[in-house]
Amino acid sequence: MTQRQNIMRTAERTRKLTSFKVVDFLEAAGQLEAEGRDIIHMEIGEPRFATATPIIEAAHLALDQGKTAYAPSCGIPELRLAISDHYRHRYGVRIDPRRVIVTTGSSAALGMVFELLVNPGDGFLLADPGYPCNANFVRRLDAEPQLVPVGPEHNYQLTADLVNRHWQANTVGAMIATPSNPTGSVIDRDQMSGLYRAVTSQGGTLVVDEIYHGLTYTAAPPSSALEVAEDVLVVNSFSKYFGMTGWRLGWMVVPETFVDLFTVMAQNFYIASPTLSQYAALAAFQPETLSILDGRCAEFQQSRDYLVPALQQLGFAVAGLPEGAFYVYADVSALTDNCEDFCWRLLNEHGVACTPGTDFGQYRASQHVRFAYTEPLPRLQLAVQRIERALQS
Repeated sequence: MTQRQNIMRTAERTRKLTSFKVVDFLEAAGQLEAEGRDIIHMEIGEPRFATATPIIEAAHLALDQGKTAYAPSCGIPELRLAISDHYRHRYGVRIDPRRVIVTTGSSAALGMVFELLVNPGDGFLLADPGYPCNANFVRRLDAEPQLVPVGPEHNYQLTADLVNRHWQANTVGAMIATPSNPTGSVIDRDQMSGLYRAVTSQGGTLVVDEIYHGLTYTAAPPSSALEVAEDVLVVNSFSKYFGMTGWRLGWMVVPETFVDLFTVMAQNFYIASPTLSQYAALAAFQPETLSILDGRCAEFQQSRDYLVPALQQLGFAVAGLPEGAFYVYADVSALTDNCEDFCWRLLNEHGVACTPGTDFGQYRASQHVRFAYTEPLPRLQLAVQRIERALQS
């Protein structure tokens, strides 16, 4: 048998995809740990806490009851109802449970949203900096991620004015995240209303990432986009506030007219979300569990309140306290002219893993680094000591 000499053909669109640098650093950190190094993880957006006990107990009960078969494609009815009730209790919004689509993590939801809305050649407005995978979801459809530069003067968010100024002939929608990744900024209800009007007046669709809802540190919790309008697509997750990263479970709330389309996509793309995870997630909305989760949020706030001034004292520039999530997006231009080299040096020489700003877009990206404050406070204090030594060396 002769060996094939030609290179196997691959789709052109795959060459446009960018690596997810946070995962690159996570895997490199894991390799160093395997070699016996102590690594402080400030790169990955994963709550440090184990999944709350009531959720674990619910999973054990479901397993004992043999709930291991395929679930309905859009989620078990009990969970769709529980999510609907969550919106009624937390936001005062009544949602038909049929509009709730349970997904295999928010990534599956985001992928299906863009599959629904975007044709080849279309454009979609995204904030820059922003969650990097969103641009790749658009690219994989042979469409154009239209990155809109946002800085502290915009609270790192799209605004109605920016939408109107950057809308192009091929633009079909805009996506926002509140709280945002990597900056933790929040959009209030009036701003959300303005964005909705700006997008819909252009004939587009507004997609809202609410994955970090529950992890906010403002006096009043952020509004859901569903308080503003029904014809938005909202994506959420059990990974962040609910602390269920490895359970791979998320959801979206969609307009009634899209339910059947999403059902067909779910059937074809992943058949159903993990059954055991869904029964476990039923316990996530119990008062006992929510009390645990809110206590964890308070600990994240303490970590934020320590880390931001500590980094500022070392020469990092941070545009105010993040309003939500668990990230600090720090300007390192006074310390280095290459954020990626800076992050690799911190990891390899000093055992601190963080993420270069180049993971999150193009606008002033090389001047920034993202730190996740998900480690316990003593570990964050040790990280600051190591960073200080790195800056002195």
